[in-house]
Amino acid sequence: MEPPENSNKDGKGYELAEKIILRWDSTASEEARERMIFESDRQEADLYLQAVDEIQRSLSNASISTSSNNNADDRSKVNTTIQIAMARLEEEFRNILITHTSAFETDSLFDPASSSSSTPSHHEHEEDDSLSNDNSINNILLQLHHCGSSDSTSYRSTSSIREVDLMPAEAICDLQAIAMRMVSSGYFRECIQVYGSVRKSTVDSSFRKLGIEKLSIGDIQRLEWEALESKIRRWIRAARVCVRILFASEKKLCEQIFKCVGTDIDDACFMETVKGPAIQLFNFAEAISISKRSPEKLFKMLDLHDALMELLPDIEAVFDSKSSDSIRVQATEILSRLAEAVRGILSEFENAVLREPSRVPVPGGTIHPLTRYVMNYISLISDYKQTLIELIMSKPSTGSRYSGDPSTPDMEFAELEGKTPLALHLIWIIVVLQFNLDGKSKHYTDASLVHLFMMNNVHYIVQKVKGSPELREMIGDDYLRKLTGKFRQAATNYQRAAWVSVLYCLRDEGLHVSGAFSSGVSKSALRERFKTFNAMFEEVHRTQATWLVPDAQLREELRISISETLIPAYRSFLGRFRSHIESGKHPENYIKYSVEDLETAVLDFFEGYPVSRHLRRRSQ
Repeated sequence: MEPPENSNKDGKGYELAEKIILRWDSTASEEARERMIFESDRQEADLYLQAVDEIQRSLSNASISTSSNNNADDRSKVNTTIQIAMARLEEEFRNILITHTSAFETDSLFDPASSSSSTPSHHEHEEDDSLSNDNSINNILLQLHHCGSSDSTSYRSTSSIREVDLMPAEAICDLQAIAMRMVSSGYFRECIQVYGSVRKSTVDSSFRKLGIEKLSIGDIQRLEWEALESKIRRWIRAARVCVRILFASEKKLCEQIFKCVGTDIDDACFMETVKGPAIQLFNFAEAISISKRSPEKLFKMLDLHDALMELLPDIEAVFDSKSSDSIRVQATEILSRLAEAVRGILSEFENAVLREPSRVPVPGGTIHPLTRYVMNYISLISDYKQTLIELIMSKPSTGSRYSGDPSTPDMEFAELEGKTPLALHLIWIIVVLQFNLDGKSKHYTDASLVHLFMMNNVHYIVQKVKGSPELREMIGDDYLRKLTGKFRQAATNYQRAAWVSVLYCLRDEGLHVSGAFSSGVSKSALRERFKTFNAMFEEVHRTQATWLVPDAQLREELRISISETLIPAYRSFLGRFRSHIESGKHPENYIKYSVEDLETAVLDFFEGYPVSRHLRRRSQ
């Protein structure tokens, strides 16, 4: 309410005003203690505000009436009256704030999805299922929508910010009138404190509903990472609500109440209300950003970084005054520390892959757990390509063929010209993974199993790259062809190591003799050759049936390749020399297997489980 234009100059106006002020002095009147002026007849509130205006004018005029002979005493009397009036207005101000902080409605049909234009970050879609029964954040959105009067639900939307009217217009008008009089009487600090204490309790209540806990940075850093992961998911969702709706709406309410008083006080009241909660909110992200680095934290760090980067324009819009500099600075510094943490974790991950120390060979030469972990990890990295391309600005620290360091693999950047630093890091991770795997392969005692192990693992790397369009794009087809060549070479080396000695039994050399009484073939040498072949093939069959090629297509291709080499050689050898054995005694002891028996036996290879010590033989 505006003060009246006419001033009563004969002192009667003051005396009437003083009477009204004293009548509502809650320290002197039981009735005044039990009733609130602004909850009474509207006329009572108007009269009281007019009385306060009159007292304020009297104080500024330095004298009350011409009959007064003691201006100092009069000023003291007016000061006392002003103090009584301000104490009362402070009570009224608090009561209006509390009365119109309504109980939130949670059973509305308001759609919370409209509260934010953002979409969940990369992995929130799959992780949100764990929160599907938790409606706290949705309820907050419903509550914010309904906390004003039924006829006051307007929004002011700027980009993704959605400001809700937190109080009805009539209450705001009364708060404006009281605030103007308190500030003009020098009760600026009291007004701010009352406003801040009431509204901050409302914000705190919203924080509790959003699941934002009061944890210090130390408390957060002492939590197990598994517990923190769910808290990070919740924090990201809650932070969007806090910045875009909760804080923005509190700022709007401050502007509505204090717009006639001056920007300094509305900024002061806003910060009195939300500074503590805002610091509490951002302390969580800060604690994560400075926590101990480890590979499993990378993706949640990236989720936090992306969420905060997305919110930064809204933070700058909501906290745009000089008094809120510290909030903007804190958010920017957290973003910078998260970026640095991401770079550090990636570098540490590369070193961890290079130095991974396990020495126990995996059974059957199958895919090493390290290979699965690393390739799944970099596939996830590629999901964050857009963010990481901006964050990763330098090439990896690698060895070179000229470094002479046997503990570090070579990687020449000249061969990878034009690739982003992120792509170079991903290729470097694959290089160091292969280097480590090569070291692990040396722990196998069977040379052919060494090659099978490398074939399995490099093939898995190739398949993971092919299975991720983003990863394949960054790695590039040239490097993919290089990897493909490596696993095919490993397959060739396996066949050479495993089968050359077996096939050597099927050669003609050493079987022919010359002499007048000889058929040209040494039956004893031939029998020994068949026995050697049988024993070697049985050993290969027994051993390699327990080896494992997990990829069904690769397993079939390898069996076909073995058959295409072994079966024709055995068929030809059998065709040339069968008659020499069958014409002697006990031919079944030497020609133990038909061509079909070998074809069947090859199907047992690489299944990963033992077979009968004796091959299955066709009935003769």
